[in-house]
Amino acid sequence: MRINRIALSGVLLLLALLIQVSVLGRLQLPGATPDLLLLVVVGLALVYGPSGGCAVGFAGGLLADLAPPSDHAIGRYALVLCLMGYAAGLLRPDGGRQRSALSALLVVAGAAIVSTLLYAMVGALVGDTAARHVGLTGLVFSALLYDVLLAPFVVPAVMLLARRFDGDRVVSESPRGADGGSGLGALARYKTTREVSSGPTYAKKRRMPGLAKRP
Repeated sequence: MRINRIALSGVLLLLALLIQVSVLGRLQLPGATPDLLLLVVVGLALVYGPSGGCAVGFAGGLLADLAPPSDHAIGRYALVLCLMGYAAGLLRPDGGRQRSALSALLVVAGAAIVSTLLYAMVGALVGDTAARHVGLTGLVFSALLYDVLLAPFVVPAVMLLARRFDGDRVVSESPRGADGGSGLGALARYKTTREVSSGPTYAKKRRMPGLAKRP
């Protein structure tokens, strides 16, 4: 990840964690707590791709695991957000720009449901049975509701900042070339440019022997 990506991701993750712990966590809403950290991870992953989303998700989850008043095993939420960042990055649109708000909402809705279920499953494996007392169905429904309501105000702003701080580099890259894939689009442009630029020179070289044979 580039330096500007790391700096922006760090600032957004810290800001989201601060708001989530100091504001959203004290609202005492029924069911789950609105997961602002998840929305930031999804927004960055939709611009940075799977590798960037995985790294951002792990960093954000680890911050949440270490921040008070954390009452769960360290690494539990880091694993969940790491997987969510990777999965959301796989759904990154061409150039890192969403064509419709509905597609981003669908990604957020899926991430809210899967992350809640995965967090409860990991908790059950390590002996945390809090989800059983609260009710897993209520947690999933409330997490979906809160995150979808917050998504239009958070995800587009995060994606815009990510593109601006990245110099809109992701817009000019091919979908796979931006993530270190094949980059066939860039290769094709390079070959076309090379053939066009080398055409006149090649013609001149073909005419040189004829000119040399003239008396």
